[in-house]
Amino acid sequence: MTTSRIKQLWKKEYFQTAIVIVLIVVVVFGFWFGLRAALNTDYPVLAVASGSMSTIQPDNAWSIPFTRTLHTGDLIIVQGVTGPQDIYAAPFNASGRSGDILVFRDPDTGELIVHRAIGWYDNDTVITKGDGNSVPGPPDEGRVPVSYVIGKVIFRVPWIGQLALFMQNQSGVYLIIGLIIIIIAAELILSIPGEKKPERIPEEVIDKTSET
Repeated sequence: MTTSRIKQLWKKEYFQTAIVIVLIVVVVFGFWFGLRAALNTDYPVLAVASGSMSTIQPDNAWSIPFTRTLHTGDLIIVQGVTGPQDIYAAPFNASGRSGDILVFRDPDTGELIVHRAIGWYDNDTVITKGDGNSVPGPPDEGRVPVSYVIGKVIFRVPWIGQLALFMQNQSGVYLIIGLIIIIIAAELILSIPGEKKPERIPEEVIDKTSET
């Protein structure tokens, strides 16, 4: 493709729109993989889908968003752990330091669970419990091998995870895709140049031309 051809394409608004969309996709994926590398985990950002960590029943994150635990719809930032030395275990304390909140994979189902480390069963097995649960577990009375721990929560953002939970539903995915298609279609339609009407020659100019 010649330089002149590229310049002609660049002048077209639909081409510029396509380039912007590609750049956004590249930036998003670059940020995601960069975050995975920086935090040393395959799951650096997650949304809390269960109320087991909430000490408020029913879970009401909208009214009390900044308590020292998690609520359904919170967005959490997760940092990977390399071993037991990276995990602090202690029961939940509303006023003092509590154990780390861990994200781990259920050894039986493979499901991701977010619970707090409250103690140790042995050197390689941590005991976990949801802050809103009365007893440790699941799984297996809360005993989780450290090798199944994805990471620990280092930051939370209230409410923002609601969007991710909404997109997990099929209807939510369809709605987001539909909005994207509408935005792109509207952009392309608006960028199509309309038919230019011939400019009207002032009557004074016509009179002077006819006189000459």
